[in-house]
Amino acid sequence: MDKRSTLTKGRSAPDTSVETLRPSASAATSQSPRRTTARQWAARGALPLALILWLASLRSVNLAGMNDYGLLQVLPVLFWIGLGLLAVGFCAALSDRRTSTGWFAAYVLGLIAVLHATPTLLYPTLRYGWAWKHVAVVDAMVRNGGNVPGVEKLDVYDQWPGFFHLNAFLVQVTGLESSLGYAVWVPPVLNALLLAPLLLLFRSVTRDRRLIWGAAWVYYSCSWVGQDYFAPQAFAFLLFVTVIAVVMDQLPSSKRRAPAEASRGWPAGRLVTVVLIQAVIVCSHPLTPLMMISALAALSLVRRNRRVALPVLGSAVLLTVVWDATIARPYVSVHLNDFIGALREPDANVVSGLAALGSAAPGQVQVSWIDRGLSAAVFLMAALAVLLRPWIRRTGMWLLVLAPLPILVANSYGGEMIFRAYLFALPAAAFLVSALLFRWGRRPRLRAVVLLPLLLAMLGGLLFGYYGKEAANYFTRDEVAAARFITATTPPGSLIVSLTADVPGLEMNYDKHPRIQLDEQDIKDRRRLVRNPLEGLEPFIEGATVRQPAYIVLSRAQAAACYLNGTLPADTMRRLESAMAQTWGFVRVYDNKDAVVYRYQNPDARQEP
Repeated sequence: MDKRSTLTKGRSAPDTSVETLRPSASAATSQSPRRTTARQWAARGALPLALILWLASLRSVNLAGMNDYGLLQVLPVLFWIGLGLLAVGFCAALSDRRTSTGWFAAYVLGLIAVLHATPTLLYPTLRYGWAWKHVAVVDAMVRNGGNVPGVEKLDVYDQWPGFFHLNAFLVQVTGLESSLGYAVWVPPVLNALLLAPLLLLFRSVTRDRRLIWGAAWVYYSCSWVGQDYFAPQAFAFLLFVTVIAVVMDQLPSSKRRAPAEASRGWPAGRLVTVVLIQAVIVCSHPLTPLMMISALAALSLVRRNRRVALPVLGSAVLLTVVWDATIARPYVSVHLNDFIGALREPDANVVSGLAALGSAAPGQVQVSWIDRGLSAAVFLMAALAVLLRPWIRRTGMWLLVLAPLPILVANSYGGEMIFRAYLFALPAAAFLVSALLFRWGRRPRLRAVVLLPLLLAMLGGLLFGYYGKEAANYFTRDEVAAARFITATTPPGSLIVSLTADVPGLEMNYDKHPRIQLDEQDIKDRRRLVRNPLEGLEPFIEGATVRQPAYIVLSRAQAAACYLNGTLPADTMRRLESAMAQTWGFVRVYDNKDAVVYRYQNPDARQEP
């Protein structure tokens, strides 16, 4: 027998995805010391300069000037120069094989800071109406010692309470008055935490630092969906990526483990840890367990993966079924018919989130098309990577990109499913894009120069989607004060009415006040409201009494939401306020520059003694 064949028998195939990070002797001699020094200077000097320019730009931002394009139209030139310089420096770092992991990490963390800390540093209050709602749920659970009784529509949070119970525990242990103080910093902190499982996921497929950090950059450059605020989805998504990364790292194809070690299956401790994380996901969010099951099922399609994937797939299915059949049974049973009906209309589920752009603000129509264009470009480049990089097909990454499709066609998720499918596919898609763009051989500097416009275009598309709706996502202190007046001073049982959900903190004490949101009512009610705002409001408030009056709050962000989204005509708030000011029974009880509150007591209602 040939001695060479004996020596190589049983040895794993070489890592064809790995491009060595050490320059060859010929490559090293072909680069003059002057050019190498200049490239290193560019990579190391661009980062601190970009961050200095970014911080300096935040001193002169007129938030009141936001309109169709949100923050995009008020950020100063220094911000854009700093962001562009950050991309230039990252390209310079990629083109130098000797760039250390620390510099790559610094660039990606710098990108996270610029993209996700900017609103936190600029805004005087918490961003997003939904984040305020989740703060209110945590507050109510602290106040009630657990689940919140008698809240009707918001009882869904009692059936998936993991995220809220964890934060209620944190508030009580730390002695904080509310989760509001740290909820403001969740977007930048959560994105920084997400980097760890992303790197584990990418390192399970390749050892090439250029591909790994390029994929991280692409992910943060294309994650425009905005599901990173104080919410169960953001928390569950972080855990989802962690589970998938650990599973991918345990597969026989993992580049971080020897073949003999990977083929043995799960170590007991690691398997228990994964199952515990799955349990937290299942009790925190209704959609993420389904995405997890779909991703694990996709990985199980490959026979060599089944020893690793099937045990965690089985635990995910078992935990989800048990939870939905017990704790979440009230919600599941009520909405079961809707789910079955959605299965019969998969095409409607796919396009549900893309409809109704006709009445939106002109700028928002453009923002929506740019979002779609960026998403389509990501998937197109991912598909090209599968075609042009044969080694990609031997990994599970392309399966993870396709995994959300069954969930997408099964349910519309309130019109958001197509965006959530993109969110869950993006980590794997970002790696495929990186494999397509950053697998460099010769002339790395030339490739960096060529790819720089593409990286800048990705960032531009991200900013349109991520910053484009900030006129409605941003709240002033006056708006917060108006909502606090209602929730803190009105009698228990008083009805609270708003046009949209964009009122910060209006859900505080939601277990004590019923709530009506006019833009989510039946189409007949909304048409009546558009035709005659006062006539459309009256059916909802006609039962108001002296002891339990109705309070109607109108604010700047609600007007912005109507204009941007087109769910109600832009002049609806102005017409409604004008009508209430001239109608007996409506009394203005609070007003400031950005909000007004009316109290209504039906003069014909039977008054209590």
